[in-house]
Amino acid sequence: MRGNHEKRDYDEADLEVRAPKDHAVGVPAVAVSLTRSFESMGVVRSAETLRELNQAHGFDCMSCAWPDPEPGERSFAEFCENGAKAVAEEGTRTRATPDFFARHSIADLDSHTEHWLGRQGRITHPMVKWPGATHYVPIGWDRASALIGAQLNALERPDQAIFYTSGRASNEAAFTYQLFARAFGTNNLPDCSNMCHESTSIALAESIGIGKASVTLDDVYAAKLIVLQGQNPGTNHPRMLTALEQAKRNGAKILTINPLREAGLVRFKNPQAARGVIGSGTDLSDLHLPIAINGDLALLQAFGALLVEWDALDHEFLDRYTSGFEQWQAHVREIDWEVVTTTTGLSRRRITEAARMLRDSEATVFCWAMGLTQHRNSVATIKEVTNIALAQGNIGKPGAGLLPVRGHSNVQGDRTMGIWERVPQHFLDAIEREFGFDPPRENGCDTVDSIRSMRDGRAQFFLGLGGNFVQAAPDTAVTTSALRKTKMTVHISTKLNRSHLVCGETALILPTKGRTEQDIQAGGAQYISVEDSTCSVHASRGPLTPASPHLESEVGIITRIAEATLGDRYGIDWRGMRADYATIRAHISRVVPGCEGYEVNVRRPGGFVLPHPPRDSRTFETGSGRAEFAVSPIEVLQVPPGHVILQTFRSHDQFNTTIYGLSDRYRGIEGGRRVVFLHRDDIAALGFDDGDMVNLVTRWDGDTCVRRAPSFRIVEYAIPRGCAAAYYPETNPLVPLDSTAIGSNCPTSKSIVVALEPVGAEHSPAPEELGQSDLGADWSHKSVPQLHHLS
Repeated sequence: MRGNHEKRDYDEADLEVRAPKDHAVGVPAVAVSLTRSFESMGVVRSAETLRELNQAHGFDCMSCAWPDPEPGERSFAEFCENGAKAVAEEGTRTRATPDFFARHSIADLDSHTEHWLGRQGRITHPMVKWPGATHYVPIGWDRASALIGAQLNALERPDQAIFYTSGRASNEAAFTYQLFARAFGTNNLPDCSNMCHESTSIALAESIGIGKASVTLDDVYAAKLIVLQGQNPGTNHPRMLTALEQAKRNGAKILTINPLREAGLVRFKNPQAARGVIGSGTDLSDLHLPIAINGDLALLQAFGALLVEWDALDHEFLDRYTSGFEQWQAHVREIDWEVVTTTTGLSRRRITEAARMLRDSEATVFCWAMGLTQHRNSVATIKEVTNIALAQGNIGKPGAGLLPVRGHSNVQGDRTMGIWERVPQHFLDAIEREFGFDPPRENGCDTVDSIRSMRDGRAQFFLGLGGNFVQAAPDTAVTTSALRKTKMTVHISTKLNRSHLVCGETALILPTKGRTEQDIQAGGAQYISVEDSTCSVHASRGPLTPASPHLESEVGIITRIAEATLGDRYGIDWRGMRADYATIRAHISRVVPGCEGYEVNVRRPGGFVLPHPPRDSRTFETGSGRAEFAVSPIEVLQVPPGHVILQTFRSHDQFNTTIYGLSDRYRGIEGGRRVVFLHRDDIAALGFDDGDMVNLVTRWDGDTCVRRAPSFRIVEYAIPRGCAAAYYPETNPLVPLDSTAIGSNCPTSKSIVVALEPVGAEHSPAPEELGQSDLGADWSHKSVPQLHHLS
């Protein structure tokens, strides 16, 4: 069990708990940014990279997808603390060479923490683990590509292959990757969006006809009210704080809705302004609602009921552009306020105070992140956000709209480029016209279904374009077991991570160039392109010499594998795409909607904005041709006595599964990660004291499937009663594979019903000890249990 080895790399006894901060950023953020950068890259290399980060002539941050200001309005330091950490991770001078892999067996590497693995530096050579071997050994690029192609061609059918994508891949790599998978014959293209914002994509597509944000950065600046719901900008997208500060200075009010009153929701100390260095900074939240976990749907319907009661509605917009308003209006008029206050943990007076802010706003921007998307009722909740926006006409006008804030730098661009297991038929038609073959038309596997397919032996091959699949996915033990059943696992990566140690019969690590690095191909110096959260597409060019002469670009790796697998099938010029990425962009311009003239437009400083019909012309490409109101019952998560609802989240010292360090400065946690935040009354009611060590336990289908995350320290925190929070990926083992959002199949990582047990009082096997026979052959088809039932 990996948990037994945690002390190998840091001692949880050194963990310190301090008072949480009441503001985000400030001078300490600058100090941490520079310290981490200098430690990893040195002073000269740090200056060479950071001055180019998020600049119009430079490279796009590999961290979050927050949009950049116009080229002439960008700061000389257009990056945040976590962006600097991401650059330091990639630009590090430390190297994981073949000698490193010779010294460490796979089992030895797997005994270390994710933090330790990430600190071993850039992988310098392609590596292979042969069947039965204990170590990775180097392999040449040609042999690696041929080996992968042979394995793919040996499959009985194309759907036995899984092609996973992380949101960090460029548009050029994503387009080439999906083309390869579809030319091979499958739509099995799961991506990280399946695990985070899939609920958004489904809800918005059904409500307004497009699953993307309907605002620009200028709309954020011009808003009269900004609603931040289920997100923590101070840690997850810190550059958003600068935009919020600007909006506040322009007269906006901010309503924040989140179980925890995070530092980044309270006050921002801008380190590039005197008021942030020697002053008190900018107060952000005008009103904060500390909502109970999974209470958002009930709260939004209460807002709707009050807006209807006050007739604070845009009747002209409703009549001209929407469908279903009357049914929604009748539904919210009948809400049960006792259910609302119980479910949200908020008083009717506080809810009414927040609703007045909506009523009095002439233009409102609604922002959300994974605090809304990872529940069983997430699709319904996001449709309810949309209902509120539609009711007041807050789509398609300046300073108003919907802003799902994506958490990974190009996850939205990957979807635009066709990384989707259920891509629209018109996209497949365009591929057929462009390349002369009919791509597969049936939907493929998303992330959860891919794990099921590998677990059940239907899929035999896994290729990961970036990311850390094992640590990002739910139900870690099941995911690990599933990958180990495959014939081959392949990971395109910059640095070592846990997924490299969970091997198929044969396993390969293919090291790629990163965003920070120059990309020279046969056709000369290349650039890539990415899309941010507001549909803006722009170029990215890295300044650094690659970490090793043996690295290939993402596009280079994909096209090599495609050549080795498909040969000249369909006459696709893989080598030409590798030599000059303009060839790929020419294909994009003819296949991807809104990308006409791609090469010219993306070269412009700041790039271009993709069309968005609801934003641009109040045009809604739904079945009715109108924006659709949705009617959803208020569903209540049933929690048995002695249990709490756990949400997983990041620390301030990580980005997704990448652990930069052991400091969650804003929440007051230093030197460790295995903590669980609880209200003081819950700690007492459950029979514990602040500082006690406990295991977190969840059960699925009654008592038949027990999952345990061991050895967490209780930390008393200001969090609603009945709620708890802890860091992922340490808590991902607790998320059952079959606990997913209705309509999107997104794992319910923000609403896990758990019990706490004292360390040493274990009564059932830990997840790592549960084999396939323990789970049962029909485990994936278990019904939703009473313990986790929404009724």
